[in-house]
Amino acid sequence: DQHYAFKFCSPSRSSFLSGRLPIHVNIENDYPDFYNPKDPVSGFAGIPRNMTGIAAKLKSAGYATHHVGKWDAGMATPDHTPIGRGFNTTFGYFHHENDFFTERAGSCTYNGKHFRNITDLWLDDGPAIGLNGTDYEEGMFKRHVMKIIDTHPVDTPLFIYYAAHIAHTPLEVTRHYLNEYSFIDNEVRRSYHAMVAFLDDVVGNITEGLKKRGLWNSTLVLVSSDNGGPEYPGGGANNFPLRGGKLTSWQGGIRVNAFVSGGFIPEAMRGKKLEEYIALADWYTTFCSLAGVDKFDARAEQAKLPPVDGMDMWPMLSGQNLTSPRTEIPLSPGLISGDYKILVGNNGQAGWTGPQYPNQTNPRGGIDIKVNCGDSGCLFNIREDPEERTDLAQTQPATLKQLQQRLQVWEATAFNPDRGEQWPEACQTAMEKYRGYWGPFLP
Repeated sequence: DQHYAFKFCSPSRSSFLSGRLPIHVNIENDYPDFYNPKDPVSGFAGIPRNMTGIAAKLKSAGYATHHVGKWDAGMATPDHTPIGRGFNTTFGYFHHENDFFTERAGSCTYNGKHFRNITDLWLDDGPAIGLNGTDYEEGMFKRHVMKIIDTHPVDTPLFIYYAAHIAHTPLEVTRHYLNEYSFIDNEVRRSYHAMVAFLDDVVGNITEGLKKRGLWNSTLVLVSSDNGGPEYPGGGANNFPLRGGKLTSWQGGIRVNAFVSGGFIPEAMRGKKLEEYIALADWYTTFCSLAGVDKFDARAEQAKLPPVDGMDMWPMLSGQNLTSPRTEIPLSPGLISGDYKILVGNNGQAGWTGPQYPNQTNPRGGIDIKVNCGDSGCLFNIREDPEERTDLAQTQPATLKQLQQRLQVWEATAFNPDRGEQWPEACQTAMEKYRGYWGPFLP
């Protein structure tokens, strides 16, 4: 019930895959064609080149590793792709989003020519030529992951990273699912509900597939969002009763839906709600521990990159104890420390929705309220006040000072390299080498 991600996509995915808190790997939502030629290690979008991904760790322990769906953690070189990060196979896309029916994403320019609607769909080591435009994208991903499960040798450990495109924009879904929610008048909310229903069926199919193959009892399933629901205009989500949403560090933007399941969970722990802190980075270390591999990243240390931050959550998840080793989570901008949270600077979407949202009075959605917490910060007790309705900065100055000092400590360790700008050669490579598909553009 206290599972935390970053306030938007790419940093959350970078955190999960690298085991670093976003402040130590990536706090930007850059496009995958960014490049800074002055920095051959970190001058790219997503995860720095020399960080070891979780798939590489599990692969070293004998796991078959597969990625399906959204990537959004880098594309510039083969090292940045899922295969380069240790996955045996991949079927997905590199950008924040693409079209669910055509798989097109973005445009680009080189040599004075502008190219629109470049396709973003990648299969293992090359563009998925001929697959784009053949079906609803999440349906293609579902069939692909089911094929992996159906053909996997049952005596080999298995790691699947299924990163669904749903429920990200564009809000597109098949007519069948949309019709099931025709009773919802608001078009945006109707599409959002229909998309989540599609994903719910995908999760059900995966569950049944694992059970059919006899894999369920030895499987740990993690389901998590990568940020709070988008409550801005056209987003379609509702984080009631929490304050704010995606793109903000209010609780509605970072305290996300998450659960673990699978037969590997001890029976006594099934169905329990845990209220201790977990960050996305912690799953890296937890998975390494379960697989019997060291989380230490020698390659990153040699490149003078931040070390792994993740903490082992299995003792808590398995019931050996009910206390999380994590007590602090740095935000952007701010910090959770113990029961308290400090936010600094100007924070948008600083309001609350109702049980039904978007609604007839606000059909497109959006919370046009800002709170400027300044350099000194706003202070909340998120245990007693999870909706962040009472700023304690004036009434608890000692606690405020303590969190200010802790925030300064974290900020002194921040990793934020110059990742460059959109690189024209990425466009040239997409059009000439990959026949109109996005892909790696550097060696």
